[in-house]
Amino acid sequence: MKRASFIDIGTNTALLLIADLDPVNNRIVPVLHRQTIVRLGKNVDEQKIIDHAAMQRLIQCMLDFKELSKEHKAQSIIAAGTSALRDAKNRMEIIDEVVMASDIVIKTLSGEEEAAMTFSGAVAGMEDIPELFTVIDIGGGSTEISMGNTSHLEHSVSLDIGSVRLTERFFSGLPPSDDAFLAAKAEIDRMLAGNLEPFFTGRKNVFGVAGTLTTIAKVVSGLEVFDPEKIHNYPLRYDQVTLLLEELQSLSVEQIIDKGVPQGRADVITMGTLILHQFMRLLGIPEIHVSAQGLRYGLALKELHSLRGDDTGSNSA
Repeated sequence: MKRASFIDIGTNTALLLIADLDPVNNRIVPVLHRQTIVRLGKNVDEQKIIDHAAMQRLIQCMLDFKELSKEHKAQSIIAAGTSALRDAKNRMEIIDEVVMASDIVIKTLSGEEEAAMTFSGAVAGMEDIPELFTVIDIGGGSTEISMGNTSHLEHSVSLDIGSVRLTERFFSGLPPSDDAFLAAKAEIDRMLAGNLEPFFTGRKNVFGVAGTLTTIAKVVSGLEVFDPEKIHNYPLRYDQVTLLLEELQSLSVEQIIDKGVPQGRADVITMGTLILHQFMRLLGIPEIHVSAQGLRYGLALKELHSLRGDDTGSNSA
């Protein structure tokens, strides 16, 4: 049995999973979950640079996560960066500063690596996994869509449409103007249209991961406090997403916070909901199951397989 920490450094949020890895029974046993809004990707879409303030937020977050890992006696820390680090011209400078401050080494994943790990992590530990399923990960900087089964990833794509990236690009404030909303919708449709055809065969069983999906599920289910156990595998219907999107279109950031959306996500949830809505509409998906897992579970699975001495990528954990 090995205890390890797994960190997913996204464009908006950094997520920590401390887990025990049981190679004998091929299981991941969660010990602790934490998340911090870092907004690492602030203005990265336009400037292609992670600024000093964002770097300091990241360093402080890594120091906090390192302390939690030490408290819970994790033997190692594995950290992965996604869209914001992929896009930033000063990526190596940021990574070097984090190493010097915290001794945590961040590996920047390609879009394909992120999609594959998220795909396996989304259903890790689940029972009755469908023979063919699709996973969508709506992040701050990009959206990954993957399809396959528990032993084989058939197709995946990483698209530069994320809640932070497109909010910065199209919305000058909230609520957005009708013209800004329609322009964002047209861009999302343009990016999705040329990439969704392979996923029609996997549209009957779809899982959604990351903060946009879990936040939407929290709001539509009426939960006052976020509870991962109640959100995990929550069936989110297209009509629920449509009604929420229609409501969000007319709300300010303050009003969105009043609906129970965390402050660090309130300014980008309208765009995230729009991305999800268009994905479901274009593929004709009536319902999507929300997974409270994702990339950090994919990182844990990879480490578990290395302990087992295999690299099958199996989702049986």
